[in-house]
Amino acid sequence: MAKKDDGKKRNAPEPLLGDLLRIPGGERIDLTAHDARATPAGPADKTAGLAATAALAPHLAELQERLYAASTAGDRRRLLLVLQGMDTSGKGGTVKHVIGLFNPSGCRIHAFKAPTREELNHPFLWRVMRALPQPGEIGIFDRSHYEDVLIARVRDLAPRRQIARRYGQINRFEKSLIEDGVTVIKVFLHISYEEQRARLLARLDNPDKHWKFNVGDIDERALWPAYRQAYEIALERCSTDEAPWYLVPADRKWYRNWAISKLLLEHLEALDPKYPPGDFDVEECRARLLAT
Repeated sequence: MAKKDDGKKRNAPEPLLGDLLRIPGGERIDLTAHDARATPAGPADKTAGLAATAALAPHLAELQERLYAASTAGDRRRLLLVLQGMDTSGKGGTVKHVIGLFNPSGCRIHAFKAPTREELNHPFLWRVMRALPQPGEIGIFDRSHYEDVLIARVRDLAPRRQIARRYGQINRFEKSLIEDGVTVIKVFLHISYEEQRARLLARLDNPDKHWKFNVGDIDERALWPAYRQAYEIALERCSTDEAPWYLVPADRKWYRNWAISKLLLEHLEALDPKYPPGDFDVEECRARLLAT
């Protein structure tokens, strides 16, 4: 029997930001067609964006605690946030402003630099495996295994045939992570050529930021088209059903922080970790405590 219409409008569920920012796998992508200053589904402006990001913090912290608590009862699930983007796109800023919303004791942050001599003596995924989060943890990669198909491609650090094989190796590696309980969130921070120049100039203008400036960044700008092409290939070949890429416009720092916070929230909500039940008699323990 059909239910009567009570005349009240029912709100449709809010679409997931992840669905909006997700890069379809196997499709050619043209990064020049994506506006780095866009704010898809975001708050109206910076003030609203800062407030919205702060409002997400309590729920994010609760979900993180539940994830960690569940691991004490044998739940192997954990989360890995992979951050990639051109220099100054905000990888470090994301770690500071977004991961700062979590309890640091439950986070494992790793910034990948140029491989050491020891790391070069192993397959390229070896150092990545050593930095993975443990059950219950949230892991953050500032740069990642994708450097081996990005800078390695642009700078000819490995034969093209070898680099071509790495895309498949990466996909198989990420699939194995997911099968082992890792939720992989890969974020490409999309910054414009003009905004990068502005951020580099800001570092030059502020002596307190000179430590963040690298003269080599100017030389790297000459390779912008090559890096863009390398990213387009990686995003096309490695955005899979199991581990998709998300393109986050990064010219507006406040939007970047809100969007990544929202993506983390959506994935943690999907995991829906539970506090494990105690393996003791609550009332007996209460009585014993009261008797002390």
